[in-house]
Order: sequence, then C-alpha cells, then structure tokens
Amino acid sequence: MTSRPRSAGSQFRFGLLDGIVNTRISPTLLPSAAMTTAVATGADSFWVGDHINSLVPRSLATPEHLGLAAKLVPKVDAILEPWTMLGHLSARNRMRRLRFGVGVTDASRRHPAVTAQAAATLHLLTRGRAILGIGVGEREGNEPYGVEWTKPVARFVEALATIRALWESGGAPVTRESDYFPLRHAVFDLPPYKGRWPEIWVAAHGPRMLRATGRYADGWVPFVISRPADYAKALDTVRTAASDNGRDPMAIVPAVNRTVVTGRTRDDVDEALDSVIVKSVALAAPAEAWARHGVEHPLGADFSGVQDLVPQTIDAESALAYTSSVPASLMKEICFHGTPDEVLDQVAEWRDHGLRYLLVINGSQLNPKVRKGAAATLPYTKVLRGLRKL
Repeated sequence: MTSRPRSAGSQFRFGLLDGIVNTRISPTLLPSAAMTTAVATGADSFWVGDHINSLVPRSLATPEHLGLAAKLVPKVDAILEPWTMLGHLSARNRMRRLRFGVGVTDASRRHPAVTAQAAATLHLLTRGRAILGIGVGEREGNEPYGVEWTKPVARFVEALATIRALWESGGAPVTRESDYFPLRHAVFDLPPYKGRWPEIWVAAHGPRMLRATGRYADGWVPFVISRPADYAKALDTVRTAASDNGRDPMAIVPAVNRTVVTGRTRDDVDEALDSVIVKSVALAAPAEAWARHGVEHPLGADFSGVQDLVPQTIDAESALAYTSSVPASLMKEICFHGTPDEVLDQVAEWRDHGLRYLLVINGSQLNPKVRKGAAATLPYTKVLRGLRKL
C-alpha cells in the first residue's frame, strides 16, 4: 500500500452523485439509500443528475447485462426530475449538514431564469446548503426534445450571466440584451439565504468553458478529463482566468466527477470493468481518449464524447459491438478502480495534482453478478471513509 499523507492544502472533501432512476418499489428508494450512505460515511454533499433519459444505451439495460438489477429498474430511461427530488430529500435532512447539488443542470434545455429560481428555492429550503452545478448539457437531452443544439458554449456563458444578473438585481426589474436569453423588465425577488446565493459549480472541459469557470464559478467539476496531469493543466487555466477577472483563483473549488469501481479482490474489480454495462461508460469518453489506447472510438475518430452521445439511438447489436472494442486500459483510465487501498492511492495522485473535492458515482453495484455487486458494498464504504483522511 502506498503512503497517502494528508494534503498540505485545504481539507479534502467528497460528495455522492445518484442518477435518480425510478424503481418498481419506489421513486425514492435508490436516492434515499445513497443519501443515507452519504450521511453515514461523512460526505459533505449529495448530488443528483439532471437528465431526461439515461446515458447508458437502453438496448443494454436487460437482465442479461444488468442481472437482477433489471427487475428493480425495469426502465433505465425512467429518470426523475432533479430539483423536485432534492426538495423532497432536503425535507428529510433537517438535522443533517449535507449540502445538496444538481450535477449538473442544463444551460440550454432549462431557461436560466427557471434555473435561478429552482436553485434559490432549494437554497432557502436547505438553509443555505444548495449548490448549482451547471454545464452546456448534452445533445441527448436537447435535440431529441426540440431544443436548439447550436453554439452550446455561447448559450452557456449567457445563461450564467443571466443567472448572476437576476440574483444580483435586488428585486429591481432587469433589462438585459442577449442573443439567447434577453430580459425585458424581468423581476427576480427571491432573497439569498443570509446574504449568500447558491455556489455555482461548472462542468467545464474546453478552453472557453474553463475560462468561463474562472470568471463566474465557485467550483469546477469536470467529467471527461481522465488523467491527473491533464486535470492540473486545466485547473491552471481556470485559475488564470479567475485572476484575470479580479477573482481569487484559490477560492474556486477544484472538484471532479468520477466513477468508482471497487470490490473485495482485484479479480472481482477486473471482472466488473469487463462487463458490458460498465464498459458502456467508455462511449461517453472522447475519441482522443480512445486513441491513446490504440483504438478508434466506434462513433468516429473525431467524436467529442458525452456531449454528442445519443444512447437511445444505439441498438443492441451496435452497442455490443461498441463495448466489445473497449480496451481494458481505457476503462482503468476513466474510472477509479481496484481494492479500496488501490482506489485511495489513485485519488491521492489526483489530489497531488490539485483535486480537493471528489463527486463519487458508485459503479461497483453495476456488476451483473448480483452476489459480487452486493459484496462490493463494504469495500465501497471503506473507500468513502478513506476519502475523509486524504
């Protein structure tokens, strides 16, 4: 086991992210269980995704690939609405200190005035513990529903500026020119909680998004950056942009959103990483990540990754062909993986490259062998408890 001395900087923290999919038993079954785990393991926050459908191809969400979990979740695209769910869960968190975040909401599909209202409402309900995670969104949650999917970065920047303008208006009517979200005597009269608005955490990857993060955001929470050295380089871009805009670059929380696949033994973990469902996660990785492992992305050598993935259009035959081409080395790049000690060593390496906040997706439970998925519960809990000591 590698030594993992504590960071000399600010305290390392973590949150749990749940996909809030409906189940046969109850719509709150899975998020409630995940929130209980967050409380029990000392997490700082609990997050839910914002999608209308799953990022996993529905053609793969069958008993053959999901095991008995397919009986619990018969429709993988039955995704629940995030702000409604967080409002419900926050009512059960009155005596807890968990913060609540949406990771992340969509700057194109949701009008920024509605997003500003939802986040401010949750902030009041949770007594100042709401976090607004926001990004450009993905094609799969926009284009199929008639939402324009052009210039998503420009729309994102305008959405952030609109949210800030409404929050900082003090209730006075706002008139603001914008190519995407013009305001005409728009009134926003919800108050901040004790003078503080929700923190804004941005899912940013490309140069323009990283600069926007430095200009506007309180936290940075990328998803597709998969190597610690690349993370450090992008973090430097965020901090430079913050400094250039007169902001404290060290005040922006450096976070990341990553899947954790752990288990009792290395063999169990490797078996999970080689399963069809877990390998489908690699379809969201950009083509350049695949190319590093000597394989062309099955959706094209220039495929951008999760932003342009439309999984509901991938039939079973194609999905199986795509996942069969995923290199094992790529899976190990895009996930934290291994026994608890191995996972914590990997997280510590990212910490040494600037990471201070990990949003955890539990991929261990996706093992199609139910017994091994269940057996991963204790190792997963050990990982979470270990994160508090980094």
